[in-house]
Formats: sequence, C-alpha cells, structure tokens
Amino acid sequence: MFKSYDQVVEFCSENEIAMIDFKMIDLLGRWRHLSIPTGRFSLDTLKYGIGFDGSNYGFAPIEKSDMVFIPDITTTVYDPFTDVPTLSMIGDVFVIAEPDNYRFDQDPRNIALKAEEYMQATGIADEMRIGPEYEFHVFDHVSYECSPQKTGFSIDAEQAIWNSGENEFQNLGYKIPLKGGYHIAPPQDILYDLRARMCILMEENNIPVKYHHHEVGGPGQVEIEVEFGGMREMADKTMLAKYLIKNLAFQEGKTATFMPKPLYGEAGNGMHVHMHLFKNGSPIFYDENGYSSLSKEALHFIGGLLKHAPAVLAFTNPSTNSYKRLVPGYEAPVSVCFATSNRSAVIRIPAYAKAPEHKRFEFRSSDATCNPYLAFSAILMAGMDGIMNKIDPTAEGFGPYDINLYNLPAEEQAKIKGLPNSLDEALDALEKDHGFLLAGGVFPKRLIEIWIENKRKEARKVNEIPHPLEFELYYDL
Repeated sequence: MFKSYDQVVEFCSENEIAMIDFKMIDLLGRWRHLSIPTGRFSLDTLKYGIGFDGSNYGFAPIEKSDMVFIPDITTTVYDPFTDVPTLSMIGDVFVIAEPDNYRFDQDPRNIALKAEEYMQATGIADEMRIGPEYEFHVFDHVSYECSPQKTGFSIDAEQAIWNSGENEFQNLGYKIPLKGGYHIAPPQDILYDLRARMCILMEENNIPVKYHHHEVGGPGQVEIEVEFGGMREMADKTMLAKYLIKNLAFQEGKTATFMPKPLYGEAGNGMHVHMHLFKNGSPIFYDENGYSSLSKEALHFIGGLLKHAPAVLAFTNPSTNSYKRLVPGYEAPVSVCFATSNRSAVIRIPAYAKAPEHKRFEFRSSDATCNPYLAFSAILMAGMDGIMNKIDPTAEGFGPYDINLYNLPAEEQAKIKGLPNSLDEALDALEKDHGFLLAGGVFPKRLIEIWIENKRKEARKVNEIPHPLEFELYYDL
C-alpha cells in the first residue's frame, strides 16, 4: 500500500487513523498483533522496530526471547473490523545485536524470502507464481469440550440435510444432500451473499478473486479461488484472506473454519496450490512437445515434489486433522503420483490451462492449517531439488496416471506410493528427509527440530485422549 514513511503519515492524517496495528506470524501459522497510537509511529519504528517476547511465538528459548519486529509498510491495509480507525501492517522478526539487528532465521516470512532468493541464485527461475484455492466451512453454531469426564463437539448449519426434519422453528426446506453442494444454486446456497461480500472485501485489500462457489460439502462448505502472485506475496495474502473471511463471518453471526475435516462423512477442506515458474517474465513450465505440454523443468519439479512429498506434508498438512481429510472417497488425493485432469492424484495438471503463460500444475494435498510461508517454501525447495537433480517422475514410478486411481484394482493401487496416514508418519518422513530444505540455508535445521518436537506433542496429546467412538466400539467388552 505504501512505499515510504511519509506516505503512511499522510494517509493517517487525511483519514484520521488513530491506531497502527502490527501483525506477526508465529511458528504454527497464527497471526499475533500489537498496536500503538498513530502518534507513536516514527522513522525509528521502521529502523529499530518494537520489542517483544519471541518465546511466546514458539521461536526462541526463554533465555534468548527478547526480539524486535520491524514493520513492512508495503503490506499495509486498512482494518475494516475495528471501531477505532486502524491501519495494519506485517512485522518482520529481527534478532537484537550490535552494531545492527539482523533477520531472525526462524521467522517464517524470512524463510519464504530466502527460498525465493535461493531460487533466483540457481539461475533456473526468478519468480514462482502460485494461486491458492481457499476451501472452508461456514457454520451457524460450533461448540466443543475436552475435559476428563466429557469430550465432544456439536456443529450446526442451517442448510445441512440433518435439519430437514426441524419442526421447532420455521423450516423452508431446500436443504443440501450429503456431498451434494458442488456449485449448488440458491435457494439451497444461502451463503452466496456472504461469499460475495468476502470477495469484495478481498478485492478491496488487493487480493484479486478468480471466482467463488459452494463446494461439495452440504453443510456450509464453500470455496474462494484467487489470482496468482509471487510466493511470499501469496503467503501474506493467504494470512490476510483468512483474517478477512473469519472476521466477516463472525461479524455477521456465523463462524468460518479452514479445519481440514470438521465433519465425518462429508468432504474436507483443502488448499490446493497452483504453481509455475518464470524467468525474465517468460514461463519455463511450457513445452508444446512435452507430456501435457510441460517442459522438462516442470516435470523435474514434479519429480522433486513427489519424491519429497511425505516430508513436505509435515509443513503443508501439519495437523492431526489433516489426515482425516486425506482418505479415499472424498476427492482428496492419497496417492503420490501426477496426471492430467485427475483429482485423485497428488499433482493435477489442469487441461484447460493451455497457453504457455498459464501452463502449470497444482499440489492438491495441502490444507490451510499450514503456516503458508513454511508450506509454500517447502514446496518450492522440493521442486527446485527436482530440477537441479533432474528427478524424472516417470522413472520414479509416479505416473502419469490418467485414470481414476480409486477404481484401480487393489493390486494395482498397491504399486503406487501413498501419502502419510498420520501426522506422526509425516514427521517421521521429515526427520529422514530434510536435506533439500537446508539447501542455501533456507530452512534452519533448528527450526525443523523445533517443528517436529512441537508437532509430536500435538499428535501425542490427541492420541492420548479417549475418543467417543471408542466407547461405541469397546465399552461393553
């Protein structure tokens, strides 16, 4: 939004901005924030930053927790959800040092910057453009409890088929059948106006929207797909999009979640990531004579991404709930392979993207519980490893499989490598295979260690808590 300190000050004066809010990404992918009165914003803020406790962000041990964040004024937006007029901008984390502070190597936004710099240093490409698809649910009610004597959750959505027999309140019918919501029209699609307002809000905040629609899941599953942008830019915009979507839903008396699998038996929420590489403005993924018009560089990128996919999933699918979505029968990929127009493959090449500048593929397994800076960087590093080492996806046994993998006989399916079945399996893969992430000093080894340690604690906690289904299965034994 702004290129200079003076532009910020001028805008604040002309628009009576009272507060400036700074948002920082923590290790797990949540925004934290701190605000100051506009009069306290100075050139020193941009030079020396503002101190904070990094240990509470999951980054540093407590004895070395004093850090500063320095605002990036190019990320500034006007916050539409505050009563007090507020500007918001992202802060980059720096380590306090003499004579000058330096970027914190574990800051996810810094890792994304280093991944882009590494790509450019190889000479292969100077830009990775990505386009995420945001799938999420909009519910009318969510409650949950996890205590020693009571564990469970309750979800409701007005349009859900389970409300077809509601008699206590007025019921107008028009419910959506199980897994019957894809592109459903009004009056069943009662979320159109809310989605449209979300899209307008995103457009107003420099997140161009490609389209929006109701998704497969009947109880309030929707999708907003956005236009392409640079890798780190789209990580910024992913965080902003989630902020705008969740807060607008909340403002209108609903609740939005990007949780991969909130409902058993219904489609889950992914965040498919479309990607292609450019050099000097020219696409390098196109070759009219290649498979599906893909160049050798594109196929090698696919080879690297698929070879490292189990480890990459530790960052792109970093929740225990992620693996409840990655099961057969719900349009979620479970097989490590690539194909054209095949939604059952981890990597799908859209057949409709024919022009050289549009030729690309999508990574379909990822979901929005990820930290987008780490997830997008891991995808790029795996692909770059494939290009630099000329990893042939066909020679590795990854396809192409231009068939419905779910319909293959069991003995044929067994020949195709599968994605991890749990977060623990993905973390095991990351422990064994992370050298590609360390190339160029992009991912610090210590961050990978901290990530694995924290995520194993999450998985262990979930695994230790009795599940309601266990009472149905075992209580009477």
